[in-house]
Amino acid sequence: FTPIMDSWVYLIFLFLFLFVPSAQAPDPCPPAGEPGSMTVTWTTWVPAPSEVQFGLQPSGPLPLRARGSARPFVDGGILRRTLYMHRVTLRRLLPGAQYVYRCGSAQGWSRRFRFRALKNGVHWSPRLAVFGDLGADNPKAFPRLRRDTQQGLYDAVLHVGDFAYNMDQDNARVGDRFMRLIEPVAASLPYMTCPGNHEERYNFSNYKARFSMPGDNEGLWYSWDLGPAHIISFSTEVYFFLHYGRHLVQRQFRWLESDLQKANQNRAARPWIVTMGHRPMYCSNADLDDCRWHESKVRKGLHGRLYGLEDLFYKYGVDLQIWAHEHSYERLWPIYNYQVFNGSLKFPYTNPRGPVHIITGSAGCEERLTPFSISPGPWSALRVKEYGYTRLHILNGTHVHIQQVSDDQDGKIVDDVWVVRPLVGRRMYH
Repeated sequence: FTPIMDSWVYLIFLFLFLFVPSAQAPDPCPPAGEPGSMTVTWTTWVPAPSEVQFGLQPSGPLPLRARGSARPFVDGGILRRTLYMHRVTLRRLLPGAQYVYRCGSAQGWSRRFRFRALKNGVHWSPRLAVFGDLGADNPKAFPRLRRDTQQGLYDAVLHVGDFAYNMDQDNARVGDRFMRLIEPVAASLPYMTCPGNHEERYNFSNYKARFSMPGDNEGLWYSWDLGPAHIISFSTEVYFFLHYGRHLVQRQFRWLESDLQKANQNRAARPWIVTMGHRPMYCSNADLDDCRWHESKVRKGLHGRLYGLEDLFYKYGVDLQIWAHEHSYERLWPIYNYQVFNGSLKFPYTNPRGPVHIITGSAGCEERLTPFSISPGPWSALRVKEYGYTRLHILNGTHVHIQQVSDDQDGKIVDDVWVVRPLVGRRMYH
């Protein structure tokens, strides 16, 4: 009997202090954005102690220990299944070092996994795999993502909403299947997420339990620093599931504004501001989703005037906005209020005068790909109806490299673009 069924690892960047019992005296986790800690979470069917054994040697004993805690999660399905979610934080990690670890207790241990602690400071070049809408069935892009991870191509993953399709189904067993699927990637890299519409059941409880991201914001929004970038994850779903409380829209909006203000004040150190949210403001797909409406809720807010995000993100000079939801890939020209603000005719993404939007929701799920409308708007730069995912390389404070990998074309790069912004004048668009 081995109770460890699922394991994944993500970076912990908390603004509050979190104390975890360990062999040493408990100490607070580091400030948000500071490397040196990693949190491992996993699931068991029965109560059990929570321990991680880890070390630097690829084989042999694992000399380091960290202990944490577990909390029960009761699924909202008819069986009321109870799972135990374990959480252990590893601290004082050496920046850039590769660690081997296993999690569990004397009742049973996982197999060994590896991860590399993130490098220190702002002067390094994070490489990220970015995608949304990955299901337990038809996960087309996943084998290639797993291969990329094994080859060490990424430092972190951004999963932009919609997991498993759906984690709550079959009394949360579909969620179990998805966690087993994603384990080879998520146990090796910081796996950062945001909620999508397919996580809505039981007040997003399966999402919050399985992906307990940092922060104390309903489990739905947070931010962290990564090299020369500040990354913000938020929920578009608060605009659509208002029966859970309209106050969430207002709370998130106020948090976003406060976080953006702080990020702008720190722009000399971390020039790039990147947001990730599930439902896009714009799209040219042939459906009736919110992004097809001129007065999109995400873009313009409730009733077309309350807590809209486009004006907010434009005001604080957000560089790159990453979305999913549409099962395709679409890159927009720099845009604000349906107007194209290219840097120049020859170099549209060099010193753009508006944010750049990327929609990447074609990792693969049972709903298949989403077709495009025949005539896109003039703000649509490129559309790809193929399974795949995005590579985001934050090279330095002025250059970001975006590539789209097509799984349908055996890993061919079907989009390749650089976004270039000078260090001076980054706080707003002119």
